[in-house]
Formats: sequence, C-alpha cells, structure tokens
Amino acid sequence: MKKLLALMLAAVMVFGLVACGGSGDAETSAPATTDGTAETTVATETGAPMDVSNVKVAMITDYGDITDESFNQTTYEASKAYCESKGITFTYYKPAGDSTPERVAMVDKAVADGYNIIVMPGYAFGGTIVETCEMYPDVKFVALDVALGDLLEAAVTKAGEQYDYNPDNWKLEEYVDISNVYCAIYQEELSGYMAGYAAVKMGYKHLGFLGGMAVPAVMRYGYGFIQGVDAAAAELNIADQVTIEYAYGNQFNGDADITAAMDTWYGEKKVEVVFACGGGIFTSAAEAAAKVNGKVIGVDVDQAAKIDGTYGEGMTITSAMKGLAPAVKDTLADIIENGNWANYAGKIVTLGLVGNEPTANYVQIPMETTQWNDTFTKDDYKKLVEGMVNGTIKVSNATDAMPKTTVTVNDLGNLK
Repeated sequence: MKKLLALMLAAVMVFGLVACGGSGDAETSAPATTDGTAETTVATETGAPMDVSNVKVAMITDYGDITDESFNQTTYEASKAYCESKGITFTYYKPAGDSTPERVAMVDKAVADGYNIIVMPGYAFGGTIVETCEMYPDVKFVALDVALGDLLEAAVTKAGEQYDYNPDNWKLEEYVDISNVYCAIYQEELSGYMAGYAAVKMGYKHLGFLGGMAVPAVMRYGYGFIQGVDAAAAELNIADQVTIEYAYGNQFNGDADITAAMDTWYGEKKVEVVFACGGGIFTSAAEAAAKVNGKVIGVDVDQAAKIDGTYGEGMTITSAMKGLAPAVKDTLADIIENGNWANYAGKIVTLGLVGNEPTANYVQIPMETTQWNDTFTKDDYKKLVEGMVNGTIKVSNATDAMPKTTVTVNDLGNLK
C-alpha cells in the first residue's frame, strides 16, 4: 500500500503518443499503480463494495496469438494470472484476421458475452477503440501501447479528413469520446538507455541501431540507446573506441534489401551487435547475424526465446522491454480492487520507473535472459536502475535532434 500511496501522489496523467511500431510521441510522467495486496472483494469507482462475480475481464489479441512470445502472450498470461488469483472470470478472443473490423467484431462478441473490462495490447487497436468505445460506454477499455497518435489517425480518417501525423494539430475530443478508455504508453528512451549501457559494459564496441520507421517512439528507443552507449563508454574511458551505426529501415518488417544492408554491417563494417527496433524488422538483423555469429538486442518484450530459437542459440544479448506484465497487474488491481477507475478513465499515461526493484518497473531489461558477465552483473544493473530512479542518471526523451555524444555515431538515415 505504501507503493500505491507514494505513486498516486506522484502520478501525473498526460496525453502522449505511441510506442515501437506506432505513430506518436509521448511526455514523461509517473504512473498510478498498486501493490496488489487487497483481498478478493472489489469496489466501484465510487467505493461501493462489489462481488468479483460482477467483473468479467477479456483480452483481445491484435494480429498475433497468445503464443507469440511478444505483446499478446505477455498480456494474456498476466491478465489470466491476475484474474485467476482473484477469482475473476477471464477469457481471450482472437480476431479472424489483421484488420480493425475483425478486431471490432471481437469487442462486439466480448461485450455480448458479458465482459465489462477489455484489455487490448498494441498500437493496432487505435481504430478498434475509436469504433467501439462510444458504442459501449459501460465497458472499461484498458489499452497498452496505444497512444494519442494512434487514436487520432483512426478518428481523423474516420471523419473523412487527412491526418498529418502531428498530434499537436488536433483535438481528439472533437472526434471521439474516450472517457471509458485508459491507454498506457511507455518511456522507451529508458529501456533503450539500459540496453545500450549494458551492451558496452558487456564488452561490445561496434554497435548498430536498426529502427523501423523514424516515428517518435522508435526514435526514443534509438536516442536512449545512444545515450546509454555513450555513458558506458565514458565510464570505461573508451569513447574513442566505440562506434554506432544508426539507420531506419523505413518500414516495420524485414526484407531482402534490409538483410543485405545488415550483411554489410555485420560483415564489412564488423558490427558486433544490432538493436533491432520496430515490429518484424528484427528478422533482417537476425538473418544477417546468424551468418557470422553476430548478436542482436530485442525490443518491447524479452525476444530471446523467439530470436534464439529461430536464428541461433545465444544470439540475443538482452532486450529493451516494456513491462507489460506489471502494467496489466497493477492497472487491473487498482481498477478492480481499489475502485480507482476514475483515476484512469479518459487518460493516456506514460509509464516508466516506479522504484529500485527492476522487475517491478514498466521499462526494463530481462533479468533471466540478459547475458550477464563479469563486467555487467545483475547487481550492476540494479545500481543503474537506482541511479535512474534517484535522478543521478538523466535520460532525455527529446526527439528533435540526435543526442550529442563522445562516441562516434554514423547516422545513415533511411536504408530504403
């Protein structure tokens, strides 16, 4: 409860934009959360006790399945575990295909089946929210990684207007009422920093960043990565020995052209590890890395199982993660057990660090699969997190210009 009270006092709810693969930007704020110690009774947002049998939670997958070792699986497992622990009815729905109408159909079915809290992971749900939230005002929609830009793109387009991908030019409330929607987005620059810092501390000196498209969320990952690399190199006094190749694929999937560029990075340029950030673009980095025993850094979730299982054991040195599991648990607990939906409704909140315990944070690198060594241990990581929490280590979330560094950064722009 102390954690809840401290965070609720610190929380600043702000509108922001999307995460890796989406179309927006974000401000920095602390999240509302809970320690999850309440019993199995729940309360409405007005504080009236409510039996858990009146709560039914459904999760809808985006365009993957609950075995995708990514957003869907993490969200599903966290939602299911929480609900089972509290005796709350839970299920999930998988759309027939990858389209907003097919995702909307699953919302329709969930509501028809009596589910009153619907959890949706990923920016692809922007259009789904716009289409359904006003239809079902009594349903609480909890969206992870859905940002203002994603909602605006869908809402403005639905209105027959041309969205310019600059959310500052638009007012969402003029297009859709999201008063029954809560969207959580993440401070990508922090986990990007962690990954870059870790890589250099592990001993890598020639690194690469392969982003999907140069949208703010991907840029925050990349610019955070640069800052982390630079900080670690400065600490080790090896800035003159460290180089970063930096580029965007200008798409969120890998293909033969991008793989060929990665072949050059890993081959001719002798890049040792690439942070691949942006949907399926990691496939091109991994395909190239497999040819020369190169390494990669995953993104959004712990990608070690997926990448290593497909392209080679030990390929993934770490992943810059969004803490989907703690976000799901904390949000559902606060909404259901503490009756605090009023603190979430109609808000888009940026989640980041909540304390010194790495696994409780909403941005992190994985404790289990990161390739810890003598020069970067779990204790070193915990000290890094402590410095970020207490403000000793500062990370900029600005995307208007590439960070100034003492290491060499070769900005290659778009590969396509």
